[in-house]
Amino acid sequence: MSQQFTCHDAYDPNALPVAVGRQLILDAVAPIEGVEHLPLREALGRVLAEAVISPIDVPAHDNSAMDGYGLRCADLHGDGPTTLQVIGSAYAGRPFPRAVGQGEAVRIMTGAPLPAGVDTVVMQEVVTPLDDQVTIPAGQRAGQNVRRAGEDLQAGSPALPAGKLLRPAELGLIASLGISEISVRRRLRVAIFSTGDEVVPLGTIAHEGEIFDSNRYTLFGMLTRLGVEVIDLGVVRDDPLALEGSFREAASIADVVITSGGVSVGEADFTRSMMDKLGEVLFWKIAMKPGRPMAFGRIGADGDGAWLFGLPGNPVAVMVTFYQFARPALLRLAGVEAPGEPPELRAMCTVSIRKGRGRTEFLRGQLYAEDGEWKVRTTGAQGSGILRSMTEANCFIVLGPGQGDVAAGDDVTVQILDGLV
Repeated sequence: MSQQFTCHDAYDPNALPVAVGRQLILDAVAPIEGVEHLPLREALGRVLAEAVISPIDVPAHDNSAMDGYGLRCADLHGDGPTTLQVIGSAYAGRPFPRAVGQGEAVRIMTGAPLPAGVDTVVMQEVVTPLDDQVTIPAGQRAGQNVRRAGEDLQAGSPALPAGKLLRPAELGLIASLGISEISVRRRLRVAIFSTGDEVVPLGTIAHEGEIFDSNRYTLFGMLTRLGVEVIDLGVVRDDPLALEGSFREAASIADVVITSGGVSVGEADFTRSMMDKLGEVLFWKIAMKPGRPMAFGRIGADGDGAWLFGLPGNPVAVMVTFYQFARPALLRLAGVEAPGEPPELRAMCTVSIRKGRGRTEFLRGQLYAEDGEWKVRTTGAQGSGILRSMTEANCFIVLGPGQGDVAAGDDVTVQILDGLV
């Protein structure tokens, strides 16, 4: 694995660009194996293991796209109105029982199958009904307001590809095909633990110099949003034997191990050596702020192995590195065909920002619409330990390595976080 990275033209363990680091990780991982067959109601948030093939035409028959009158276009006068005899009504689920002949029309509702002979629907708002007749104005087109059988999907054609993440719309589409059970990839198993003598779990007393462990809770929330199985191994002290035991346990029961803390230079160096002892792990200094130190690789235990993300210890840095590196990799491991990145757009920055060139910075921002345009401002103090800045943010303000200071009124790139955080 290391050769795969070190041969890359842009590989620089002392200042790896964000985009390069993300792509290197995505190139390294592949979807896990294992398939489950689930009832449709239990498949939300899962990933399709195989393509869904439509067993039927959708729509199943030619039908009306709106409420109106069904008729034969050949009966209409091209240069003036036409009066036709109304012979009945067609409803969705209760089709008209006979063919429509010359000079005839039927009242038809949205979704109702077209009776034999009907090739055109005229919306009810433009006609003039009187007793059992209806007058149609000139200017109608053959085939208007008609949905053809198979127009959406044809029987035997792919409805959804393998690797599709199932959202509410996908569940509805599958249900519309009459399919009640589908094949999905098994859930990704992710083990998490925090490291550090100064970190204490909730439910205990934090003495001087100690901090409550928030990172496992943000990681739990972010991972739960992805639909993975989270295995929480708690807080592990800065002790070689304890760390080795936790790494071995995590690697034997999970597909991925995510830790926070212990990857900075001079900070618990034996944590780094322990990772190397158990597998092949690369330590990077990413050209970014926050979240400069990060480890990625693979560790093994008793013949089993797991991918490893060693994230920084600062709470905001944990979230930033998770979203930029771990999240897309986890989606790919889960089987999502094209994980993608958080959606980006340009917005006018309403505050000035000081920035040095050479690294990518992710500032927490508040995106809002005003006077018909997108605007963004920072959430205030941007220290990597200020988790409140994430609670007030709905986006990252992304300032690339070539970007210098930002003046109020300048356009900047933002990554939308709503739905992720």
